Amino acid sequence: MDGLRGRTVGVALMLGSALSNQTGAAVGALAFPVIGPVGVVAIRQWVAGAVLLAVGRPRLREFGKAQWVPVLGLAAVFVVMNLAVYVTIDRIGLGLAVTLEFLGPLTIALVGAVVATPAGAHRQGSVFCAILAGVGVLILTRPQPSTDYLGIGIGLFAAACWAGYILINRIVGQRFSGAEGSAAAGLLSALVYLPIGIVTLIIHTPTVTALMLGACTGVLASAVPFIADVCALRRVPAHFFGIFMSVNPLIAAAIGAAALGETLSRLDCLAICVIVCSNVGAVLVARPRVVAG
Repeated sequence: MDGLRGRTVGVALMLGSALSNQTGAAVGALAFPVIGPVGVVAIRQWVAGAVLLAVGRPRLREFGKAQWVPVLGLAAVFVVMNLAVYVTIDRIGLGLAVTLEFLGPLTIALVGAVVATPAGAHRQGSVFCAILAGVGVLILTRPQPSTDYLGIGIGLFAAACWAGYILINRIVGQRFSGAEGSAAAGLLSALVYLPIGIVTLIIHTPTVTALMLGACTGVLASAVPFIADVCALRRVPAHFFGIFMSVNPLIAAAIGAAALGETLSRLDCLAICVIVCSNVGAVLVARPRVVAG
């Protein structure tokens, strides 16, 4: 019963994390007309840096070279990844932006499955998932009179950043205990955005509402998901967590439609579903299998 209760709590935490993350992105988008994506990201990074600093409490003076290198890499990813995501949301909408962004972890899962499995059914399954994801991308990026190719390109760059985040974060997790590494990277990212944000807010005079929206974005899209994900991973297997992450594009599309008035064509909805299915398949194929005996 305790195991079932723990799994139920874990699912609730993951669902809350996804809802909070995508709601935060939508809230941030409401401030774009006043302070732009750069202003929103700057405020988000300030809030996220403060929260991570309070949670992780990094002892910076004790870091050695082997620790500073991945921290600096992770900080660089923090600096560019969130900006790329929010610029993409501004150009092509929340649902499509998050779907393109998820190609990053999908690629990591597919490559990991191919490398970790010998030739056979499992590798064929990985190849099929890759083809399925490719079909979804082709549908999303099909030429149309209103296609924003720059927005799509920035979205694919955000996906590459997320893939880099996953790879670097693994190294950070190996070289630090707790959240010290992530906290240090979040602090550095916030410091980078300090002058950027100040200049942006001088150029684009903010309103109290815009500042509040930016702060809410930092809490909803950074602080809440970080804490919820850490708590969820204590209750559910990692592969199940990976599968559940696939609900994010679907939630983003729904919130984009409800809060931002975004509309998606039937083909766009089909493409999102195809990419979500390929992500689920990739995680299932990559799941370690226990050999009996």
